[in-house]
Amino acid sequence: MLKWREVKRFVDLTVEETQDLWLTAQRIGGGIERFHKASSLTFTIQDGPKAGQTVAHAHVHILPRKDGDFENNDEIYDAIDAKEKELKGKLDLDKERKDRSMEEMCKEAEEYRSLFVLP
Repeated sequence: MLKWREVKRFVDLTVEETQDLWLTAQRIGGGIERFHKASSLTFTIQDGPKAGQTVAHAHVHILPRKDGDFENNDEIYDAIDAKEKELKGKLDLDKERKDRSMEEMCKEAEEYRSLFVLP
């Protein structure tokens, strides 16, 4: 039986949780890459507030990448930082994020759901 617990930092995960997180990220990454017709993926973890973590739970960002999406490949990190700063200015990060409407999130969830049906 799966257990769930909230973990604030990546470094606080158990060995088993770390394995599960990366195996899950690998599987989701493959589906996201195919869905977006990308050719690569960027996986990022911001582990702690000084590293830019704005949501206080361990998580991985999975970003589909395409040829030419950034002139210099590492510019993606500047773009992530800029988006985080923009969100901090717009949102009270102690509350649930409201970047998209419920309809938009439901549509996205429905599109992604077919990629991750468990065997």
